[in-house]
Amino acid sequence: MSPAHSPIAPVAAPNASATVRPIVDCHTHTRFSDGEPTFEENIRAAAAAGCRIMVSTDHLTLPASMDPAGEVQVTLTDLPAHRAAFESARGLAARIAPNLEVVYGFECDWYPGCEENVGRWSAGAVVRLGSVHWIGEAGDIRLAAGEAGSRNVTRADSPASDNGWIDDGSDLHVWINLGADEVWRRYADAWCRACESPLAFDIMAHPDLAMRFANEGLAPTRDLAPLWDQMVACARDTGRRIEVSTAGLRKTVDDYYPTRSLLERFARAGVPIALGSDSHRARDICWGIRDAQAYAYSCGYRSFDAPHADGDWETFSLDE
Repeated sequence: MSPAHSPIAPVAAPNASATVRPIVDCHTHTRFSDGEPTFEENIRAAAAAGCRIMVSTDHLTLPASMDPAGEVQVTLTDLPAHRAAFESARGLAARIAPNLEVVYGFECDWYPGCEENVGRWSAGAVVRLGSVHWIGEAGDIRLAAGEAGSRNVTRADSPASDNGWIDDGSDLHVWINLGADEVWRRYADAWCRACESPLAFDIMAHPDLAMRFANEGLAPTRDLAPLWDQMVACARDTGRRIEVSTAGLRKTVDDYYPTRSLLERFARAGVPIALGSDSHRARDICWGIRDAQAYAYSCGYRSFDAPHADGDWETFSLDE
């Protein structure tokens, strides 16, 4: 396979000052979706890590056809409680870590026809991460999980189908049915459709998530360069930011999302970046963010973007 994921080696940003470049984590989860911690536990972890800005990005509400039990999302009925819990935790941050800015957001899955759902269910979010975890058709997406009548909705990810989650290690049917090369092709196409969506995705999360099981026997054999070039062009032409995520380093991927060859392509194209841990445990808040800054620098970046609670974005230098 070419290009392959490059080995991780220590990198350093010249003249980098830990006191100047802030620690920012734009991708975090709580127990309201598929994480373990409470908002308060994440706040305390961020404060202990010296975090300047932490964005809460639980998985947004999903149709019953994709997640009927509501296992990996903030369910529709929980949305008000989710916002209330966030506001309470923001009060805690003001008391124990006045220099920590906490921003309300969601990780919003893109799937065919999602625009109306995402727009409605993410109302009030300051930051929206766009992500692709699902490939194929999503079925009847009119009802959210837990909504009246949703129990009668047929699941779209039957074992014989080509539809489903690409990062669920307990259900690999799309990988088995399609093969890694075709999963990658469909993933790149869906990722570009997400970029081209009218939805206001502030960051495109973990761009090469389809590498999730590459070290578990599901590596593509095709040359990924044309697909990566397609993704880079889509991000550039639609004005999207992409995430540099440390999550893969905590999994068998053993690499950043995106890997070096892909991140270098984004850098050459002038696609801006934000940084995130994709934490699902409090101890992973801000995990590896300093190293990710140096990694981005080594791939050609000289700045990264971060949001504020009022919706404004700020660009921070990696040269300082």
